[in-house]
Amino acid sequence: MASDMVTNVIMSDVLTPSQLKRLKEHKYSAEGQSLCEPTMQVFWRWLVEQIPRTIAPNAITLAGLAFNILGSLILMYYDPTANQDCPSWTYVFAAISLFAYQSLDAIDGKQARRTNSSTPLGELFDHGCDAVSINFVAISCGIALQLGEYPNIYFALFMISMFMFYSAHWQTYVSGTLKFGRLDVTEGQLTFCFIFMCSGVFGPGFWGLKLPIFGIEFKILFFIFGLVTSGLALYNYIIIIFGGGGKGKNGSTVADTSVLSPLFHISAIIAMAMVIKFKSPSRLYERSPSLYLLMFGMVGSKVTNKLVVAHMSKSGMKFLDTSFIGPGLLFINQYLDAPIPEYVVLWIALVYSTLDLARYATVVCSQICQHLNIYCFDIVSKRPIVESSVSSKLRHDSS
Repeated sequence: MASDMVTNVIMSDVLTPSQLKRLKEHKYSAEGQSLCEPTMQVFWRWLVEQIPRTIAPNAITLAGLAFNILGSLILMYYDPTANQDCPSWTYVFAAISLFAYQSLDAIDGKQARRTNSSTPLGELFDHGCDAVSINFVAISCGIALQLGEYPNIYFALFMISMFMFYSAHWQTYVSGTLKFGRLDVTEGQLTFCFIFMCSGVFGPGFWGLKLPIFGIEFKILFFIFGLVTSGLALYNYIIIIFGGGGKGKNGSTVADTSVLSPLFHISAIIAMAMVIKFKSPSRLYERSPSLYLLMFGMVGSKVTNKLVVAHMSKSGMKFLDTSFIGPGLLFINQYLDAPIPEYVVLWIALVYSTLDLARYATVVCSQICQHLNIYCFDIVSKRPIVESSVSSKLRHDSS
């Protein structure tokens, strides 16, 4: 019985023929424009013209993500506790790598339209990379601001970032349209670039200076500003999600499921992160905050990817998922009075969660590529039409 349950949970990562059919029919829908976007569009339109037409849009997206991850990992290497000084060049490089990510992420869709290679896979790949990137950006920002001096604020900053990104796609799952606000992703990324550059030029101690009269540190002021803007954005999401604006029957989601259904996954992740943090006998989070947050970020990335897939394929989200195994290892170890050092279990959970996310992304991309008869990173060649054994088995079972 237990083995059957595990098999069913793992197979839930595989798209069914009906999901693939609906995903193929999916049309991208977005509305709204942020404050900085019109100006940045001028640069992005110029930039895409410098890219050879033989470069696949997904390759551009992945290259941008690699830049961003590299900049973040360098900061994490020099300052794993987010309360030390890094070499100045590391902050500057983080700013450059984030700007490179933003630019490449902005032109992948333009490259797809320019080369007549737009597919649903491109949208999924773009949002999937964004779901991973948001974790590294939040951690890097915490390091640049030296929020390790305020571990609870560092924790809150990360969880709010993850929740807000998830909520943006939650309202998309309900309304069928990705809606951008006046202050959105573009402004946020440019703000983070500014933070990195200030830390590089003036040193991260700059953010510990206090605002005259009020006596509030700049880093705390930044956090308060983030809370206010996130609160306003969340209010708009709530109005859409619970205000009857759903695309499905009686205001439900595009899959005709309850608008509350996606709440379980993100709530479970945040709840586990909080419980393990406060119950840790070795103060695991305080000793390794960036590593701890990254592990939960990988779990959040996978459930966000599954939410995007659910939206694009107009299907429901299953409650059980293999991504919860990583945090579960930490939870069980704590329950047994930590017979294995928590730091070791954290590394095991991080490696597992990362591999689980990579496995899911590989399976889904492979299935979609085969269904659409395309390659993920090649817009010139066409795949031979060969039915996979997994798709064949699913089709046989469904019949």
